[in-house]
Amino acid sequence: MKDDRTTIAAWCTYDWANSAFTTLVVTFIYSTYFVQAFADDPDTGTAFWSRGIVVSSILIAVLSPVLGAAADRGGARRKFLIISTLVCVAATTVLAFITPDQSNAVLTALTVFVIANVAFEVGMVFYNAFLPAVVSPERIGRVSGYGWGLGYAGGLVCLVVALLVFVGLPGSDPLLALSTEDAFNVRATNLLVAGWFLIFSLPIFLWVRDSAKGASVSIGVPETGRSPLRQAFTDLKVTAQKIRHYRQIIRFLLARLVYNDGLVTVFAFAGIYASGTFDFTQSDIIVFGIVINVAAGLGAWVFGIMDDRRGGKSTIMVSLVALSVATLIAVLAPGRPWLWVAGIGIGIFAGPNQSASRSLMGRFVPERHQSEFFGFFAFSGKATAFLGPLLLGILSEAYGQRVGVSVVVLFFLAGGALLWTVDEKEGIEAAKG
Repeated sequence: MKDDRTTIAAWCTYDWANSAFTTLVVTFIYSTYFVQAFADDPDTGTAFWSRGIVVSSILIAVLSPVLGAAADRGGARRKFLIISTLVCVAATTVLAFITPDQSNAVLTALTVFVIANVAFEVGMVFYNAFLPAVVSPERIGRVSGYGWGLGYAGGLVCLVVALLVFVGLPGSDPLLALSTEDAFNVRATNLLVAGWFLIFSLPIFLWVRDSAKGASVSIGVPETGRSPLRQAFTDLKVTAQKIRHYRQIIRFLLARLVYNDGLVTVFAFAGIYASGTFDFTQSDIIVFGIVINVAAGLGAWVFGIMDDRRGGKSTIMVSLVALSVATLIAVLAPGRPWLWVAGIGIGIFAGPNQSASRSLMGRFVPERHQSEFFGFFAFSGKATAFLGPLLLGILSEAYGQRVGVSVVVLFFLAGGALLWTVDEKEGIEAAKG
């Protein structure tokens, strides 16, 4: 599959497909709707939503390494990717039919959201693990950037469709005359997301497949005849013992453990913050999301070239400095214009941060253990990802949303300090060895 144009295009298309979930459900539309409709006030709703993110993060951190090892053991990345995608699509569909007046509505909505979010993130383990299998190391940065850029473009187009067809521009009716009772027209955007995700996932299902090398035996672990899932626990134990040979991976994952908490928090609460502190309407938030997605897509696309030329570490460091400044502007913003400046800044540098993190990990992983190591990559993104939302929720409940959002800056700065200790050249050589 490596460097085949059709395979690379099919792989990138999955970013276009899955971005609808993160953009509409996690960040801009459903999260904002939940906070406004399922709670008495924005601060309480923010606290509820943060707990859903926390539970998701813990489950993702626990499941990702195990399922990644199982996929490598059984040569079943594609099968695992299909299953996780279908679970996410099904749960997202169910979200459209949960109303605030139902019995235990908050618990029901958050439970279904957690299932969808966990399935989505677990699927990303197998998707990311295909990256070093479909492209050569010297092009991995730009292809990762192309994927992220296409993903933001997909989120943008899906947001535009949701705005024009389901919600409507400010002062005008939507093209599709759905019932507005209990904001069904807003909840129906989940049906758009589910259909979008399913349809545009088909290329990767059809054209990207596991290679013989993908069906690997983990480091020093013999075949035992046990099921891939049971053997995965043995694989993880041995990998944990021998991962000291990959000390740059350890340093990088520790850094990402911290700075990704900031990104998770920004993505989960951007729309909520704009709504609760600056009185953005649902239409305002969608337009805000469209502009941010345009900035993020351009950033991921442009910085993908920098990634291949200057390295993933340099690209991530630049993005963390810029993200810290932009978040601080958002916290101190006296009015909407400055929030727009901050949002665009976050968009421009969030894409390169994610893309370069993925490509740097792709350069560091041994070829025969891609899913397993990308399972640890997902673990590093979620093991403590509950801290940001949890602290933001606690501080927002006690002191307001501005104070809650300020915690994000600390995660970016601390993660950058840890990333400074990573030797990218040594990590690449260790993977080759």
